[in-house]
Amino acid sequence: MTAVEAGERRHQWRGDFGRLWSAAVLSSFGDALRTAALPLLAASLTDDPLLIASVSACGHLPWLIFGLAGGAIADRVDQRRAMWTVDIVRGLLVAAFAAAVVLGHASIPLLFVLAFTLTTLETLFDNAATALLPALVDPAALAGANARLMTGQRLARGLLGAPLVPLLLAAGTAAPFAADAATFLLAAALVASLRAAAPERKPRPAGSTLRREIADGLRTLWRDPPLRGLCAATALCNTGVGALVATLVVLITGPLHAGAAGYAAATGAYTVGALAGAAVNGRLVTRLGRTRAVLLAGTVQTGALVAMGAVRSLTAVVAALAVFGLMGMVWNVNTTTLMQQRTPAGMVGRVAAAFRTLAVAGAPLGALLGGAAAAAWGAGSAPLLAAAFFVPSVGALIPARKADVPVAAPDDGAATARVPR
Repeated sequence: MTAVEAGERRHQWRGDFGRLWSAAVLSSFGDALRTAALPLLAASLTDDPLLIASVSACGHLPWLIFGLAGGAIADRVDQRRAMWTVDIVRGLLVAAFAAAVVLGHASIPLLFVLAFTLTTLETLFDNAATALLPALVDPAALAGANARLMTGQRLARGLLGAPLVPLLLAAGTAAPFAADAATFLLAAALVASLRAAAPERKPRPAGSTLRREIADGLRTLWRDPPLRGLCAATALCNTGVGALVATLVVLITGPLHAGAAGYAAATGAYTVGALAGAAVNGRLVTRLGRTRAVLLAGTVQTGALVAMGAVRSLTAVVAALAVFGLMGMVWNVNTTTLMQQRTPAGMVGRVAAAFRTLAVAGAPLGALLGGAAAAAWGAGSAPLLAAAFFVPSVGALIPARKADVPVAAPDDGAATARVPR
């Protein structure tokens, strides 16, 4: 590492990137408390796997309905202001839900409403954050910034957040949700303190409409073959992941009889794997290139899913989730970086929204299919169903495998050669 690069990294951590990282990690810590507590709360309200899975499905649906609009709005507005405003609203909403739990008004329909509303707000927040990040770091540091951001979020979600849920639940069912509300409000304060100028954007043409701008984002994504292939592959994977996530609590607390502690161990193993994935990602990309690294990740994840569904052992599930998390981090860092690198300035919000919306389109269906499969054939069938979706996703990546070549890089140990659009 050169002295200049070291100086850039210190500057990033002390400046706006450090604030954004802190806000994202703090918010992820709260999200971990809520997302781990929600299925446990749902399982205490009903023993129907399909209803429990439907809570997860409601957390994905808003991306299909509002995701594209959220990206277009993110390219129009001051992204920092949008982010802190959304976090304040989310904090107040979760605080109200915590009060409802304390008063004994928790119900499956209320969980549906909470999951749906929070994700609706997330469509604007996440697209704005993705569009803002390239304005806070140097282009050469973008891949490393994504890796550090995702690593911090995963650390907060898995190793710090999820394991605390059983302890917080001992203090009261509402405790994880009250803590989540507090993290949203603190994250809003950090985002509001960002000092960097808002990214410059070209004036919108006369007569430009939200619909037309959304269409521009979709066209830009469609005309880039590597991004198009990555998007299709991610959509298939997320269908499988939806089936897995929606029924994991049923598998852990049901056939494996491991309870909340086993569920925390399983999610913690995923986090440990994800942290390892961030550490090895640079070496993988140096050898393979970004798209080939994603291809490898999907292949290995398929095997991990088969192991989860075929072996009736908590130890095996924990080990498979660690591998699944490792390769999941490789997948996420590289798909996000490719999308940011290959998107024209001023369109990152729209292209990110198009990518995310299409990519998560199958997740609600996957959650419902996973719940139905668990109800019909047992909880172990859901990971096998997920593996069935991963197989064609790997095939969808093959045409894009030559989109980049491995080259040395100053920031994360590897970079992707820019391909002319």
